[in-house]
Amino acid sequence: MENSTENSALANRAFLYGDAVNVTFFIHHGTLILAEECYFFLMASMRKMRLPIPLNYTLEFFQNYFQEQIIDKGFSEGIIHFLVYRNDNLAEVSFHFDFEEKNDVLGIQGNYEMDLIKELSVNTHFLSSIRVHSPENIYAEIYAKDNDLDDVIFLNPNKRIARTIFGNLLFLEGDVIKIPKTTEGAYISPLMENFVTYVHQNKLAEIQEAEMIAFESQKAEEIIMISDPKGIFAVTKIRNKTFRTERFSEMIGQWKRSFDQN
Repeated sequence: MENSTENSALANRAFLYGDAVNVTFFIHHGTLILAEECYFFLMASMRKMRLPIPLNYTLEFFQNYFQEQIIDKGFSEGIIHFLVYRNDNLAEVSFHFDFEEKNDVLGIQGNYEMDLIKELSVNTHFLSSIRVHSPENIYAEIYAKDNDLDDVIFLNPNKRIARTIFGNLLFLEGDVIKIPKTTEGAYISPLMENFVTYVHQNKLAEIQEAEMIAFESQKAEEIIMISDPKGIFAVTKIRNKTFRTERFSEMIGQWKRSFDQN
């Protein structure tokens, strides 16, 4: 399902120059969940890219818009891929979205096999934490496909773990979950932040924002990748090391049930 505020969705600066930001919204059981978190992330992303913010871009506007465009049309579970781009006059913006149906946006979507990519690194400045045009991601996605991988791990210029093509990595070892800091090149992720907050508040594990060298990935007992645009995946293999999935699966199950109880 696709929609746009302009008929010529490709005749804009997003297509020509990558002058746009991407944010994800989530529909779960016919409800727009994490709406405030995703909305404020959209506003922050637009400010970082110096995109003008129209006065009608309010939380209520997007809640009503997605209700009319998606939920009222019978869609009850999925991911909204939302893109805001600068118009040619530089003083206004337009948006485009498409909706991807999922069976369960809060569940583990599948297993991932990945490896490090050494040909290039990702930056650590403030634009690295939001979803903007990234030639690194394009190159790495083709690299992963050519090497029969689902994703790859990016390092930053300091040779520490930053993120993957699609999201962030969470490493479980003992009772500690380590997450690379956004200053390491990781994405800001409303989906991940909500999960991590739930884990912390319910004392399921200790959360540590960390600076991690690549070798530390091999020490983890379990790893998950949380991606706003793709969902949650269990990382089962990195190079020759395989990982279990039971404890993260249980945590995610508890977290998901907390939405259903609200």
